Amino acid sequence: MGRPQEADGEAEGLFGVAELVAASAPAGAREGRAFRYGPETARLLRVAEIHAEPGAAASWRGRQIIARFPGARLVETGSHWRIPHLHGNEGNVEHWVRVKRETLVLGERSSLTVRPNGRSADWIAPGLSNGCAMACAYCYVPRRKGFANPITVFTNVERVLAAIGRHIAATGPKTEPNQCDERAWVYDVGENGDCAVDDLISDNTADLVHAFRRWPTAKASFATKFVNPDLLRLDPRGRTRIRFSLMPPDDSRLLDIRTSPVPARLEAAGDFLDAGYEVHFNLSPVVVRPGWRNAWGELLRMMDDVLPRRVKEQAAAEIIMLTHNEDLHGVNLGWHPRAEDILWQPDLQQPKRSQNGALNVRYRTPVKHEAVESLTGMIAERTPWLRVRYAF
Repeated sequence: MGRPQEADGEAEGLFGVAELVAASAPAGAREGRAFRYGPETARLLRVAEIHAEPGAAASWRGRQIIARFPGARLVETGSHWRIPHLHGNEGNVEHWVRVKRETLVLGERSSLTVRPNGRSADWIAPGLSNGCAMACAYCYVPRRKGFANPITVFTNVERVLAAIGRHIAATGPKTEPNQCDERAWVYDVGENGDCAVDDLISDNTADLVHAFRRWPTAKASFATKFVNPDLLRLDPRGRTRIRFSLMPPDDSRLLDIRTSPVPARLEAAGDFLDAGYEVHFNLSPVVVRPGWRNAWGELLRMMDDVLPRRVKEQAAAEIIMLTHNEDLHGVNLGWHPRAEDILWQPDLQQPKRSQNGALNVRYRTPVKHEAVESLTGMIAERTPWLRVRYAF
């Protein structure tokens, strides 16, 4: 299994940054964020164009981000959701990865609602981003955007943190343990993005981690497929749970485009635990394809061999079966059709209405039941230390 061609040429004609922006990062920033300014980040993000709402561009965080990419052309937009030649341009499908690498959107988050969850977290907090620089072929986020899915960064950080803080205060202490956590209310802060990648762009993730240190009844949580060692500097003091998403390496090489290799995610787990994070895992998504059981069995063996005892003693996992979408299927056929050979399997799938009303497809009930039973059985046999929080 291989990856699709990632590069389709460099951006032409980079333009100057707005006059109000400093020409470079603040003094000392590069020393404190060594990885952010390193070659791996330069490969992932070579931002040539920033679409920004006026309020977002003028904000303190917006100015920091624009200064972070001084060669990028700044383009004003009325709404981060409605950029016709970006989200509404079918031709962008051919440049799916290029758009992620070279385009950034800045906006102000309008919805500050905290929603109940009850699976991996008690609550879904209003996130500080939407979209991702990585290009996982099964990602649900681009289903609403159409033909391009770059990162949108929300710059009104203070309002978002204040909304979360009010909710935590109103909720009070957790009095009964549940599958999310025994003592703390867990807030998923990265539902529609990857906080580890967001940290390459701004201090939004750092602000979230630092805020939750002040809230003893709550805990932040986010899933990631990207190993960002700069996060080790944030001193979360046990108040942030990082969930490394895992799948068999062969599947990851085909489907997890631009992510950190699965072995690297496993090898990082001990470092993140030692840095003060709680470290859990997402076994996600489970893709039913020929040989999938053997592949997952090998991944479980790798986990048991690589993870240190201290990680195993506190670990938990979620099992998430693949959910797909016909519109995303069409997008993928335009930039990475080989992924659809295993993602789109009508003989095994049935319609599914999601919680947000979207019509998706999931594995038929007998297929899903058998797969969950098979995988949980392998976990009980090969990684008995791994508590499965839930499977769906």
